Amino acid sequence: MEEANASSDELTFVHQQAFSVHWDGALVTRVVIMLATSLVFIYVNSIMLFTLRKKTIFSETSRYTLFAHMLFNDSLNLMGSTVLYSFALAYLHVVKALCALVMLMTAVTFNNTPLNLAVMSLERYVAICFPLRHAEIATQRRTAIAIGAVWFLGSLNFVIDMFYTTVAYPHSFTTPTFCTRERLFIAKWQIDMYQGFNGFYFVAVAVILIYTYIGIMTAARSVSTNKDSAKKARNTVLLHLIQLGLCLTSFLYGVIERIMATAGVALFMHLRFLNFFILFLLPRCLSPLIYGLRDDTFRPLFLSYFRCRPSNVKPVMITH
Repeated sequence: MEEANASSDELTFVHQQAFSVHWDGALVTRVVIMLATSLVFIYVNSIMLFTLRKKTIFSETSRYTLFAHMLFNDSLNLMGSTVLYSFALAYLHVVKALCALVMLMTAVTFNNTPLNLAVMSLERYVAICFPLRHAEIATQRRTAIAIGAVWFLGSLNFVIDMFYTTVAYPHSFTTPTFCTRERLFIAKWQIDMYQGFNGFYFVAVAVILIYTYIGIMTAARSVSTNKDSAKKARNTVLLHLIQLGLCLTSFLYGVIERIMATAGVALFMHLRFLNFFILFLLPRCLSPLIYGLRDDTFRPLFLSYFRCRPSNVKPVMITH
């Protein structure tokens, strides 16, 4: 492991993200805000998942299955990100094996987010452009296969990293370390592969979203197309493009943090919370909420459960 550490120091691509901090009232306030925000939105996501499970019509419809997957995925990402940020604030050393487990949950769910958006947009594209074949194409079995493919592709990069580390330095997992993604890299090619995978994912997803958006706009001009459904689908894909943009802001998090770290510890500690809260936490919190509340079928049921007032509100007929 000493060889790996030396190699990392020579390559200079490992960024030290942990700083010893003085716990005062301002820092405690920031931590409370961060934890409260994460817990509130994890709770909201849980209520949404509960709502989706209460009605059979939701579990039998592919777009709501994909929405449920997005909620589950983003909740895991929120939990993992909050734990990692807490580790950094506490200047905490953890064994590399524990760090790898938390990082696995965070990194994979981060990669899953844009991939799931692509699948959701393709489902809307099929619903509008091929309405007569939608039930045949977007079956529950194929939806499950698509979700499995999302998890496979989202975890591929991290699994390769961990496999290499296990083979090359099997005893390194018992070594205490600051828990950051950079600390898990032990060779230069790993960070190149990490950046390559991320770039490929986001470019591919952007192409799919733009293609489906254009396809739906074209279909909306057709006389035989349901204009209202086409308009809603077009707005949904446009929302997915905005969500993809919010995901991209997360890449700016590490860049800005590196810049702040070079400006001095005092400034870094003041701005680090805002950087994490605005660029990383809020996009993960708001996307599922916005998507859920704009759905006329889902919203009344969700609000009734959220207010702890279960009622006889019935979902309207689900249309394409």
